[in-house]
Amino acid sequence: MTVPDDFAPSVPPASVKPVSLWEDFIDIFVSPSEVFERRRNSGFFAPLLVYTVFIVVIMFVGHSALQPIMDSEFTRGVATAVKKNPQVTADQMERVRGVTEKFTSVGIAVVAFLQPIVVGVLLWLAGKLVDAKEDIGVACMVAVYAFLPRIIDTVLRVGQSAMMDPATLNGTYRVTLSPARFLDPDVSSPTLVAILGRFDLFTIWVTVLLAIGLSVVAKIPRSRAAIAAAVVWLLGAVPLLFAAIKAS
Repeated sequence: MTVPDDFAPSVPPASVKPVSLWEDFIDIFVSPSEVFERRRNSGFFAPLLVYTVFIVVIMFVGHSALQPIMDSEFTRGVATAVKKNPQVTADQMERVRGVTEKFTSVGIAVVAFLQPIVVGVLLWLAGKLVDAKEDIGVACMVAVYAFLPRIIDTVLRVGQSAMMDPATLNGTYRVTLSPARFLDPDVSSPTLVAILGRFDLFTIWVTVLLAIGLSVVAKIPRSRAAIAAAVVWLLGAVPLLFAAIKAS
């Protein structure tokens, strides 16, 4: 005899184990679409905080290895400042160096924390161009997870700096995976260096993840999401080009 469905004993649904934040940090490299789908309503503060801590710790540990790069960038900045304002003295520059070094850790933390948020806002704005309907918080979530490859990028930069001849570490792009690493920033056009620096492997990786994330959360075709991500990539070049032109 068949028991009617109304009288059949109910079977409780199997509980689904929640996915941890650490699994997200792994899955973003192998199945990013799943991460964006399951985190669309989870906010972005927790992963952003963990990302920031990772970057600060790596940079703190690798500070001595990266010192030649920071010294070279500062020296080049001093030369530009003196060229534009001959009244600047060496003592004034040394005071600036002291203040800069004192607040380096704070600056790294602030940049690491704010950069994904700024990119998230840009992604939200660029999404309007392709009729994406996600809200700004979701766009920031996408940006935070898209930035996670930067953790590997930072580790590689520190590792390269530790192994390379300090004399060759005369610019930030020397330890990037971009065509700009092959240009000597002391003699090359700052604008050209900045442009080629945007073709860094990890910058492109972040851009691809932005496109995937926007497509998932806004439910739009990848082609349209790719256009929005490309716009964000272009907008990211603006401050770099402005600084390069100013230094020329």
